[in-house]
Amino acid sequence: MKILNKNKKTFAHIIFLIIFVSMVALPVISLAQDVDGDLSGGATTITNPLKNVNTINGLIKKILIGVIKIGIPIIALALVYSGFLFVSAVGKPDKLKEAKDAFLYTLIGAAILLGSWAIAQLISETVLQL
Repeated sequence: MKILNKNKKTFAHIIFLIIFVSMVALPVISLAQDVDGDLSGGATTITNPLKNVNTINGLIKKILIGVIKIGIPIIALALVYSGFLFVSAVGKPDKLKEAKDAFLYTLIGAAILLGSWAIAQLISETVLQL
């Protein structure tokens, strides 16, 4: 029964995160405007962000930069959430363990994210020197 309750809590946390991100992202998308500041609905072109990428190396670099730009704010939110869990634990050992686990997993995720970028940079520089 505890597993079922834990799954419900996890599901509720995921739904909350999706709703929060949607509330932050949708206004940005809906308030987008033309380069000239013209909101009249004229012809708008979409430029290819990968037009300057000619190698696999460049493509991987672009993808990792995008992942890092998305991942760092998520890590910041996860750190704030784990801090909230620490504050709300109020000396309860099981809640404190949950907060420590959330903090640990956030740090592991941050290390994986930044480590992947560092490894990609290292490989990229090594390949370019050959």
